[in-house]
Amino acid sequence: MTLVQQTHEILATARSVLDTPETSAEIDRLSARLDAPLRVAIAGKVKAGKSTLLNALVGELLAPTDTGECTKVVTWYVDGHTYQVMLYPANGGTPVQARFNRDDGAIDIDLGGRNAADVDRLEVTWPSGGLRELTLIDTPGVDSLNESIATKAYEFLDPDEDDTPADAVLYLMKHIHAADLRLLEAFHDDSMAAPSPVNAIAVLSRADEIGVGRPNSMDSANRIAVRLGDDPRLRRLVQMIVPVAGLLAETAGTMTESEYRELCELAALGADELEMLLLSADRFVEARPETPLTSLDRARLVGRFGLFGIRSATALLSAGTVTSSRQLAEQLTRLSGLDELRGVLSTLFVARADVLKARSGLLAVERLCREHRGAPGVESLEAELERVMASAHPFNEMNTLAAIRSGWVTGPAARVAELERILGTTGTLPAQRLGLAVTASVDEIRHTSIAEIARLQRIAENPLTTLDLATAIRVAIRSLEGIVAETS
Repeated sequence: MTLVQQTHEILATARSVLDTPETSAEIDRLSARLDAPLRVAIAGKVKAGKSTLLNALVGELLAPTDTGECTKVVTWYVDGHTYQVMLYPANGGTPVQARFNRDDGAIDIDLGGRNAADVDRLEVTWPSGGLRELTLIDTPGVDSLNESIATKAYEFLDPDEDDTPADAVLYLMKHIHAADLRLLEAFHDDSMAAPSPVNAIAVLSRADEIGVGRPNSMDSANRIAVRLGDDPRLRRLVQMIVPVAGLLAETAGTMTESEYRELCELAALGADELEMLLLSADRFVEARPETPLTSLDRARLVGRFGLFGIRSATALLSAGTVTSSRQLAEQLTRLSGLDELRGVLSTLFVARADVLKARSGLLAVERLCREHRGAPGVESLEAELERVMASAHPFNEMNTLAAIRSGWVTGPAARVAELERILGTTGTLPAQRLGLAVTASVDEIRHTSIAEIARLQRIAENPLTTLDLATAIRVAIRSLEGIVAETS
């Protein structure tokens, strides 16, 4: 029986034990959640680029972006067969359908005269391939000058009594400051109900700004991300750090043919002249009249691509590397880091979707049991819940990874990195866990797993190995035994 099936059975038992209208309605929602796409919340400070990254991941301009604070209400973006926006009042009233229109691509939602503080959340249903595997949740900036908006963001990601509505979290940071670390630490809690390293990823969402828009900006951002990945303060909060040029990622996926032609005109300039134009945004926009395009066109291009994007696009065009808008969009998407982020989401979140959703469901049942402790049947329900959570190896993997990332399990750096890999930090496919090429044969995977089990058993049984490290190694051995069973 799969973990999701076991969770469905636990929920069915909870419905019969906790037989009240309120708990039945919540259990119905939890059951539906198990069969729905994984929920990923995008969080961060104001203007960290949350809405921009959401648009890039969806591949469509849905969430509004501007120079001011745009997201003031928690907004869910869900795949569906129709175009609809539902408004959920903050007082728990009946949801109502909200009117909306699209302004230059982005969705403009009419709150019907309500203040943002009076709205619990908005749910945007939109037919989109980018939302089929992941439901994306755009959250307000936690440092908003409006205290009620900032509080709403914190309460969504770290509720006092309820379980977190998201299964996983992307933390966005514009730059690396102590304030960003404090923000992440505020979200983190050592209880299993809160976001943990195994279901959280940090994103340097405006990575091109780290290198001030220079051609090697993303290389600089990648080096910084690698260094930050070794920071013990961040390791206990997130699984990894991925640099993304958010604006370029969004624009590459929504670039028009007219924008492609305008970039071609600019690319026809000499390299020296173009480089002088791109020294600053003002210089580019206010160039002399004979410069290709009008100042309004150039201002629009800067707003869409940024200096880094224009510099990168014109370089590709001048070199003849790309000869069509489709090719340019593909190259710019790769350069922006979006492909890498999508790969990370697929490997670490989508591949573990059932585990993460089951975890959310079981933790919610655990909370319901605490709230109804003493009621008939609750004690036996808790015992069954504990049995499922203790016997499910994926949960043991997640707990062990969290312990390693939090510094509770220590050992030689190379051995700890090896354990993290086996437990799935770089992917849950057998070859990824073993550090083999993705083209590795079944026999190679099986023989490598058997050899690794024997080696790790010797290390775990060594009297010099600490108890915590030996325990973590035995969890990794269990993961390898699962691979052997699958390949036999």
